[in-house]
Amino acid sequence: MAQLLDRIETPRDLRGLTYEQLQTLAGEIREFLVRTVDGIGGGGHLASNLGVVELSLALHRLFDSPKDKIVWDVSHQVYVHKILTGRKDRMHTIRQFGGLSGFADRKESEHDVFGAGHAGTSISAAVGMAVARDLKGEDFYTIAVIGDGAMTCGMALEAMNHAGHLGLHRLIVILNDNAMSISPNVGALSRNVNKLRVDPLYRNAKREIGELVEHLPLGRQVWEGAKRVKASLRDLLVPASFWEQFGFEYYGPIDGHDIRELEATLKAIKKVEGKPVLLHVLTEKGHGVPEAAADPIKSHSGTYWLKKTDPSAPPPRPTYSQVFAQAVQELIESDPRVVAITAAMLEGTGLAPVHANHPGRVFDVAIAEQHAVTFAAGLATQGIRPIAAIYSTFLQRGYDSVVHDVVVQNLPVVFAMDRAGFVGDDGKTHQGFIDISYMRCLPNMVVSAPKDERELRDLLYTGIQHNGPFAVRYPRGSGPGAPTNLPMQALPIGKGELLREGRDIALVGFGAPVTECLKAANLLAAEGIDAAVVNARFAKPLDEELLLGVAQSTAGIITAEENVRAGGFGDAVLELLADHGLADRYLGALAMPDAIVDHGPQATMRHLYRLDAEGIAAAAREALAGRGATSNTATPTPSLA
Repeated sequence: MAQLLDRIETPRDLRGLTYEQLQTLAGEIREFLVRTVDGIGGGGHLASNLGVVELSLALHRLFDSPKDKIVWDVSHQVYVHKILTGRKDRMHTIRQFGGLSGFADRKESEHDVFGAGHAGTSISAAVGMAVARDLKGEDFYTIAVIGDGAMTCGMALEAMNHAGHLGLHRLIVILNDNAMSISPNVGALSRNVNKLRVDPLYRNAKREIGELVEHLPLGRQVWEGAKRVKASLRDLLVPASFWEQFGFEYYGPIDGHDIRELEATLKAIKKVEGKPVLLHVLTEKGHGVPEAAADPIKSHSGTYWLKKTDPSAPPPRPTYSQVFAQAVQELIESDPRVVAITAAMLEGTGLAPVHANHPGRVFDVAIAEQHAVTFAAGLATQGIRPIAAIYSTFLQRGYDSVVHDVVVQNLPVVFAMDRAGFVGDDGKTHQGFIDISYMRCLPNMVVSAPKDERELRDLLYTGIQHNGPFAVRYPRGSGPGAPTNLPMQALPIGKGELLREGRDIALVGFGAPVTECLKAANLLAAEGIDAAVVNARFAKPLDEELLLGVAQSTAGIITAEENVRAGGFGDAVLELLADHGLADRYLGALAMPDAIVDHGPQATMRHLYRLDAEGIAAAAREALAGRGATSNTATPTPSLA
């Protein structure tokens, strides 16, 4: 049986449909979304997309994309938008290597007018587009769709303030509020209030009555008093005054799953001139799929309720995030100074159960990384030892606070940088590709990375004992399987370890690549090449004695890291060797490329950029061949002891 969805190739195909057909289409889209996300292994964003089906349909029926600019904040809710803009047949490739991005991507479609992946950017981008439109004498609408969570970003409010100051017309901000359910009573009442406020007859009548009353004795005072009474009554129902202080006309809240109501309201809003508009829309994450709506956190990124587990299968190894969270819980319970901070990532950083157990010691500051860092600095001034758990890609947003508020004052804040290096299917906006570079250049900062799960625990403990800024980066996913039930111990700062002796070449890994260096050494050994392997542990300060020793006792050093080369760990080693007249012993750096890396499995990316065992071994062979020798036995390698 043919489906309506099969007939939708462009947004224009929506315009001839009846409301009954639109409801049918919405159901078909939800079924398609569940099949799509399940088909890619459950790794896509589901609940957020189920919540914006009707909103996406209404926007694409009433606005002319791509002439009208629809900007999606974060853009993890653009699957419906992609389906409606000609990408339905490629949705099975979403978040797959070489396939569609899971976020808006300007290279992918003209309908994706602004790429995103971080929260809070949509309104700023939309304001820029609206100003550019006016400068060029063009005429189109700019619509920013932003969630209630993203609206906690200071950047979003800064953009609101600027837009209101400019008095931009044809700029619409849609606040997609899915933090609450839609009560029938409140919903009905607010819809009636909103119908009155957006009706042009009401707006014209209000203006004409105001002009008339102001010409009567005491008319201005009477009219101002009447407006205050009206506003007070209205604000019992809707938070209009808050948004109007930014210079916006506020409408809502309305039911974001009622297409008729959405379209009626948007049609009226399109006629508003002279100021930007904020439309408050209430939606439900996971709407239309009971299992997803019942648990929007779990269904945010997958169809977990469809998964069947094999009870006989061994349990999966804990992820680095889970190991981190368990260590934090132990530190909180053993040290009254320790607290943890995250920026709207309790689940992502693994801290949700720790927060449940210790709600007074784990702080979620919402999507506000800059505040998170300075909040940590404030705590540190009073003897508290804060652990700021922020993804590598998101800590970039708090960098000014890292420098100005933590480093300059040399405060003891531990930065736990999750998702460092390749991140897999989240792709270009989430790659943790520069944190070594942006942390290593800072005075007072210690920069570390564990080779395995046990070392992550030990580095966290070390950071808590250190009287200054301390950064530890660790990758997404599971580690090699080191024990996590041993007591944490302090590691000497600036000291690495020699994991394997070797006379021909030294493979020096920082963080996750250490395991691959060991595997590469085994591959080389089968060919008669004797490779030393070093776990650097610290990119700042370096273990100078160990690194200089292996450089002098072998043909030279190859470094491996999941960070770009510029300013990274390899650069630090080269600087050290050059300072000691040993620059010729630096045989190469294996690192992330000087490029924006798209989405794809971590193993695929490591193989592509030679950061797996085979790639590291190949680099070693090439380096030795370039030296015209396969062995260097002049000086013994430093002892493992």
